Amino acid sequence: MTLHDVNYTGDCLQSINSTCSKIYSSMAAYVSMYVFAAAVVIFTVCGNLLVITAVSHFKQLHTPTNILLVSLAISDCLVGLFVMPVHSMLMLESCSLFASTFCALYNMIKFHLTFVSIYNISFIAVDRYIALSNPFLYFKKVSLSLAFIITRYIWIVSLFYNCALLYFNGNFRNKCPDKCFVSVDEVWTTVDFIVVFILPCATIITLYVNVFFIARRHAVLIRAVLKDRKRLDVHNNGDSMRLERKAAKVLGILVSVFLICLIPYYICMLLYDVLAQSYESVVNAMLTLFFFNSTLNPIIYALFYPWFQKSVKCIVTFRIFRTDSSLTNVLSGDC
Repeated sequence: MTLHDVNYTGDCLQSINSTCSKIYSSMAAYVSMYVFAAAVVIFTVCGNLLVITAVSHFKQLHTPTNILLVSLAISDCLVGLFVMPVHSMLMLESCSLFASTFCALYNMIKFHLTFVSIYNISFIAVDRYIALSNPFLYFKKVSLSLAFIITRYIWIVSLFYNCALLYFNGNFRNKCPDKCFVSVDEVWTTVDFIVVFILPCATIITLYVNVFFIARRHAVLIRAVLKDRKRLDVHNNGDSMRLERKAAKVLGILVSVFLICLIPYYICMLLYDVLAQSYESVVNAMLTLFFFNSTLNPIIYALFYPWFQKSVKCIVTFRIFRTDSSLTNVLSGDC
């Protein structure tokens, strides 16, 4: 994740000897901000835990696409647990309350989970593109084991990549003890910008543009199929394509929201010299929007996925503890 919170020379934007001054005029506003931040964190963690539990418990939901969604939900849940609370404190306090070792660990987790989220979204786009463009190849080649292998490698590659990024830029030795800053030189900034933004975002946008046109062609075919209900096999194929189109539409919304939350942050990265003194506050605000995407994802599932709505009903009413509840038909039935 390209987070050059300081300039390329690694100089602190704020003096090490700066004092922690009070930035809120009233205690009520101060407490209210913390209460709101805590509510967002709790909602983020609980919402993503519901996604993880639903897909893990109900065998009918064990599909390659949902494995990628679970990997995304795990990263979102960990963002809610470990990243958002610290980020909120850094936003609400005038100086860091954390030791340099803690800051180094926090930045490592933040970079790691961001990388995982971006590449999970990228592979979801690849998954939908293959499913719609070549459904026979998809159902023949794309399996649960392949989805598990892909998600496993995303997490492993992210860990090694971000360890190298932070280590070779000296970020395990915090140069700014009063803030959890990250220093990245020009070469690494360029590499990271390409690897973590340009490449995955270009992939996501390109594939979903293609998915859109494929879905339109399928819509025309489905309308033709529905005029000839005598051909049952073709009609079933039309139903299958309709389901794929709907899945692509929902995941398209998921990806679009993700890009809306991601792109403003990286625009700020490019406007480092323009923003000048306001750079830190603007970047923190855009980073908050980026992290808020982890909160929005379960809401998208709840609004557009009937299976998620039914699964949540089973979970919150404790029906998942019933015998053989994992075999419940949550796609067309109910708990």
